[in-house]
Amino acid sequence: MNRRQFLGGALLSGASLAWPDEQPVKPKVRTITAFLKLDRVRYREQVQDTLKMLRGAKGVVEAAGYPVETIRIATQPFPDYTRGLPPADVLRFFREYDALATHESFAANIGPAMMADGDDPAQAHLLGEILSATKSLKASLIVAGESGIQWKCVQSAAQVVKFVEEHSPGSAGNFNFAATAMLAPYGPFYPGAYHLGEGHRFAIGTEGANVVERVFRQTAGNAPAAAEWLTREWSAHAVALEKLAQQIEAQTGWTYMGIDATPAPLREVSIGAAIEKFTGGRFGSSGTMTAAAAITKAVQSVPVKRIGFSGLMLPVMEDSLLAERWSEGTFCVDGLLAYSAVCGTGLDTIPMAGDTTQRQIERILGDVATLAVKWKKPLTARLLPVKGKKAGERTEFDDPFLVNTTIRAIA
Repeated sequence: MNRRQFLGGALLSGASLAWPDEQPVKPKVRTITAFLKLDRVRYREQVQDTLKMLRGAKGVVEAAGYPVETIRIATQPFPDYTRGLPPADVLRFFREYDALATHESFAANIGPAMMADGDDPAQAHLLGEILSATKSLKASLIVAGESGIQWKCVQSAAQVVKFVEEHSPGSAGNFNFAATAMLAPYGPFYPGAYHLGEGHRFAIGTEGANVVERVFRQTAGNAPAAAEWLTREWSAHAVALEKLAQQIEAQTGWTYMGIDATPAPLREVSIGAAIEKFTGGRFGSSGTMTAAAAITKAVQSVPVKRIGFSGLMLPVMEDSLLAERWSEGTFCVDGLLAYSAVCGTGLDTIPMAGDTTQRQIERILGDVATLAVKWKKPLTARLLPVKGKKAGERTEFDDPFLVNTTIRAIA
């Protein structure tokens, strides 16, 4: 019996799943994210205490054979701890916090500027200034929640995107900003991570496009087999990571909140390439949605405490294959939104022309929010318009996490 016959018969009949000629691959851990209730008076002491936990946790996870890409600290919404400060002092504080994050090698997220339409839109404008004046700080703005779409927040988020495009060096600051919809607290992935409690909690996010690629290479075109095998592979890793997280919780007293097993890609470790192994065609061709659904089914079947997106990430400019296919025009914004209906995280790292208007961005954010509310699922939008660039030109971001690609016209 050859491998293809095995996949079509024994696998689906419930026989043991095994690839005797294949060594299992482990995913990386993209992030261990700590949630800190920041006090601006004693934040340096708080950060050092948090880093002690994170660095210890990183050691525990890596000793088990799971490399850790980043350690991160996410706070409550920043207006909570900058209240009463003049804008100039807020900017000074965040420049200092940004410098601390760089010096201590952690990724810092300062939470949402607005969570509801009743919040002060001046905080959104202030966030635009913060993101334009710092190098690494991440933040968000919530455009939809359980009460529905928040249209004032949609408008404010679009204003942030345009301001940061105009004022950050190379228009790069929007890589650190996301408009989020239906995203609950304690998700570990950036830029949307935040919390509303007392802190002293942590979560784990995975980077496992390599695991998906291995399974899809073996199960090409067989959706039931792919979902079943991927569920088994992914569950084994998630359970192992959860046991490590519980060990960290017992040792440190920090509360474990869950795992976001979304198989995040990173440049050449490509979720787009994995999906092409399944479809046999270019990303965006027939079968892409089936592959996306199979990944999401597997991620949402893992027997662990799930948090965050728990689906599929398709970040155009963080994935080498997706960036190439975007240039070729094999998929578009509408296609990504369609895939998001069965899986993903919305519109992530979308290159855009500098003449994209605020109104166009509002409409795009409104579509993301509408889809999230309709299906009650977390989605985000991270849009990257580039000042002075037009459709047909290439981006020129100088960032190790971004793959430059061609800017295409967006209706």
